[in-house]
Amino acid sequence: MAPKLPDSVEELRAAGNLSFRNGQFAEAATLYSRALRMLQAQGSSDPEKESVLYSNRAACHLKDGNCIDCIKDCTSNDLPRTECCRCPTWKELRRGALVTQQLDDISASCPRALALVPFGMKALLRRASAYEALEKYTLAYMDYLTVLQIDDSVTSALEGSSRMTRALMDSFGPEWRQKLPSIPLVPVSAQKRWECLPSENCKETAKSKSKETTATKSRVPSAGDVERARVLKEEGNELVKKGNHKQAIEKYNESLWFSNLESATYSNRALCHLVLKQYKEAVKDCTEALRLDGKNVKAFYRRAQAYKALKDYKSSFADINSLLQIEPRNGPAQKLRQEVNRSLN
Repeated sequence: MAPKLPDSVEELRAAGNLSFRNGQFAEAATLYSRALRMLQAQGSSDPEKESVLYSNRAACHLKDGNCIDCIKDCTSNDLPRTECCRCPTWKELRRGALVTQQLDDISASCPRALALVPFGMKALLRRASAYEALEKYTLAYMDYLTVLQIDDSVTSALEGSSRMTRALMDSFGPEWRQKLPSIPLVPVSAQKRWECLPSENCKETAKSKSKETTATKSRVPSAGDVERARVLKEEGNELVKKGNHKQAIEKYNESLWFSNLESATYSNRALCHLVLKQYKEAVKDCTEALRLDGKNVKAFYRRAQAYKALKDYKSSFADINSLLQIEPRNGPAQKLRQEVNRSLN
């Protein structure tokens, strides 16, 4: 007896996931396409489900080297689906001359994964990889940086932004950042939102933090890396002066990817976390800063502030005392000690 063919959206999606895991990417893409047609025929108003299917199909295209169709399945816009018929085929685009123009056209022709679920990280990462493969480094860099606004521990985005930084620096020189369009600002509601979509990267979120830490700490930065880290840190400092703390965190993240040996970069990022009321993150950054430099007064002070906000007054008091042993006449620290002392009593 022949096996039962999948006859629902959920069954088609599950079958597509299985084909993908088995390396049958074309078959998986066909199953996801059938699921999309069925979902749309039902008049479903479930953007999450539809976005997952587009994003998963994009992963199939990416695995098969079909970067244009991957971008099409990930890209958002406001036109109706009937406009999709205007998109050229992959074979046409591979001839070379049309690639740049058609990438511009795609952004206004195929409302898919990111139109349905803005700032979906899977779609952003897949589109970034496709842009990178097509040597559209500016577009890839923007997508990697957008992902890092959502979750700054995603290893593939950290590594991708690092690669794109080097490529853009090589192409445009030290002033390459001035040539970039503005990076989309991710709303707070979308930050650190990661749905484990059924794909080959399902376990990345759970492991990304430890992978990023291990990979970064095991690297020995070159002289060039140290210089890039310094430049990025200074750019972060300038953003702090302008009050752009979220963007400053992005710069410090990039800086630390090139070199994680400077205590001040961690304590500066901790300041941004404090301003954004991300107190646990501030404590972590200050702790790392003090590991690198046990006399970093700013790290002691900012960690004391974070502990106070977390109502851990004993730890806050201990940090202030450590700071005052280094700088006995530090006025802000003396004032903070009085405040914490009142909370302890």
